[in-house]
Amino acid sequence: MNLKALMEKREELQCVMDALVSAADTEERAMTEEETEKFDKAEKEIRAIDETISRADRVRKLEKPEQHAEENTEAAEERAFANYVLGRASELRAGEQNMTMSNNGAIIPTSIANRIIKAVKDRCPILAGATIYNVKGTLKVPVWGKANTTHDIAVGYQTEFTAITADSGKFTSIDLGGYLAGALVLIGRSVENNSAFNVTNFIINQMAEEIAVWIEGQLLTGTGSDAAQGALNTTTTMAAAAATAVTADELISLQAMVKQAYQRNACWTMHPDTFTALRKLKDGNNRYLLQDDITGEFPYRLLGKPVYVSDNMPTMAAGSKAILYGDYSGISVNFRENISVEVLRENYATQHALGVISWFEFDAKVTDNQKLAVLTMKAS
Repeated sequence: MNLKALMEKREELQCVMDALVSAADTEERAMTEEETEKFDKAEKEIRAIDETISRADRVRKLEKPEQHAEENTEAAEERAFANYVLGRASELRAGEQNMTMSNNGAIIPTSIANRIIKAVKDRCPILAGATIYNVKGTLKVPVWGKANTTHDIAVGYQTEFTAITADSGKFTSIDLGGYLAGALVLIGRSVENNSAFNVTNFIINQMAEEIAVWIEGQLLTGTGSDAAQGALNTTTTMAAAAATAVTADELISLQAMVKQAYQRNACWTMHPDTFTALRKLKDGNNRYLLQDDITGEFPYRLLGKPVYVSDNMPTMAAGSKAILYGDYSGISVNFRENISVEVLRENYATQHALGVISWFEFDAKVTDNQKLAVLTMKAS
C-alpha cells in the first residue's frame, strides 16, 4: 500500500472541497446541486482514505512499532508543512510536528530539510564525491608531506643488529572554516487553487536545484581566498600548448598525472563547449576519443573514464583552467551549519507570493592534490 500516494490524493480532494466552499462564499450564494455532489463525493473519498490509513497504521504498529512511528511522524510533518504553505493553517505551535516558528514563518521540518540535502547531492556529483565533514568551529585537515626536498620516510633492506637511520616527513594542515551562504525561492500563492500541485516536492526540487548549482560552482572554481576554494585550485597542473584547443596527447598526459591508486573513481569535468570540441577529437585510426556509454551514469567516456559536463567550468580560453580530471574525494567540504530552510509568508504578501529561504555555512578546499589534476590553457 502506497500511503504517500494516498496522502497526496487526500490533499487533492481537500483542495477541491476548499475551492467549492470558497467559490460559493465569494459569490454569496448556496452551493449548486453539481457542486454539492462534487463536495459530497470528495468528502466520502477522504473518509475512505482516512479509514484505510487508520487500518494500515494499526497493522503496521503491530508489526514494527518504532519504525512505523517514525514514518508516521514524517508523514505528519509533511502534511503540516504543506497545510502551512498553502494557507490552510494560519499558525503552528512551536515544536508541533517538529516545526519551529520564527518571527516571520516556520522552519521546515528536519525530515523535509534532509530530503533537500539528499536531492542536492543527487544533482551535484562533485558534492556527492567530496569528503564531507560536519564540524563546528575550524576543522584542521592533516596533510602529510616531506619535511623538505630530501627528508621523507625511507624504506629499504636492512641488516640485523644494525641500527636503522631515522628520517621523517611532516604533517601540515589545511583549515576549513565556514562561510555563510543562502538562497531564496518565491512561490506564487496561486498554488493554493491548484489541487494537483504537490507543494512539498516543488519546494524540495526548486531549493535543491538552486543550492546544487551554486555549491557545484564553489566546489569546482571557488571564489577566492575569502571563501571556498574549488577543485581547480589543485597544485597538480599541466599547461596546454594552445590557448583554445586540446590534443589527445595532452589528455593522456593529464590523466597520467593522477596516481594509479586514485584512478578507480576518477572522472573528467569540463564546460559544454569544451566537451563539444573534444567530441570531435579522433585517434590515429580515425576513431572518436569520446565513446558512447549507455550502461553507466554518464552518457560518454573519455580514455575509459566518465565525462561530467558543467556550466560552472571555465571555457577553453587563454589562461583558463579548462579541464579537471581526478577523484572528487580530493576536495574536502565542511558544513559547519547544515542546510536549514524557512518559509516566509509575510515578506512577499504584496507580490501575492511566499518565500522559501535556505541558509547554510560551509567551506571547501583541496586537501589531496594527488587526486586532482587540471589542464590550463596557454596564456595569450
